[in-house]
Amino acid sequence: MTSVSGKIDPVVRRITSTDIAEALGEGLRDFQAAPLYGLAFGALYAGGGIVILLSLTAFGMIYLAYPLAAGFALIGPFVATGLYEVSRRREAGQPLSMRGIWSTVKSRSEIGWMAFVPLFVFVIWMYQVRLLIALLIGLNASFSSLREFITVVLTTNEGMLFLAIGNVVGAALSLILFSLTVVSFPLLLDRDVDCVTAMITSVRAVVTNPVPMIGWAAVIVVLLIVSALPYFLGLLVTLPVLGHATWHLYRRIVAPVPG
Repeated sequence: MTSVSGKIDPVVRRITSTDIAEALGEGLRDFQAAPLYGLAFGALYAGGGIVILLSLTAFGMIYLAYPLAAGFALIGPFVATGLYEVSRRREAGQPLSMRGIWSTVKSRSEIGWMAFVPLFVFVIWMYQVRLLIALLIGLNASFSSLREFITVVLTTNEGMLFLAIGNVVGAALSLILFSLTVVSFPLLLDRDVDCVTAMITSVRAVVTNPVPMIGWAAVIVVLLIVSALPYFLGLLVTLPVLGHATWHLYRRIVAPVPG
């Protein structure tokens, strides 16, 4: 089978839950070996979340904090691209430097185009939250605090319906995005392939390994949401470990180029 660019499609291999656990261990070791790089990218991700949260507070939209925290995980695969490069360089025995990492990531033009995918899904997620609030809670609904919003959501029929539908839609969007990106970004960094080939390969990886990949998705979601609770500060460690682990999982899923 060949890709849209006429090249041989990457070969997807089967994995097990053992591969997930081992990839996490390798990710932790990469973080321990190069903690400054991991903390730098983790701080970038956490800092973005804090800035957005402060902006919501300033504009009186703090009630969007929960859906923001849940949806913020959607752009994690793009932010973690630098971490994939750190793991790739360590694996190849190449020196680490921020300039070298940035230069490599910047040279992969397809990564920039691929970044629009998680960003687009994140925008859809936030818009559907606003739509559900307008339809179920009130078109002009406004809340003075996050506590007031949570009280309405948890103590009214409309609020419970909003929570149920929102979580179902969020889970569906997350699963779609996970399937499109779990292998895409590492593959685009590692090889000269186009975005379409990368996304198709990523979906094939999930379809070929449904149980371990859904398990991996669950691990990511739980860790990122828990890490985001203390003002996103837990992401300083969680993001780098997951980012490094994703690289190693990619190496287990996609067979190396022959020869």
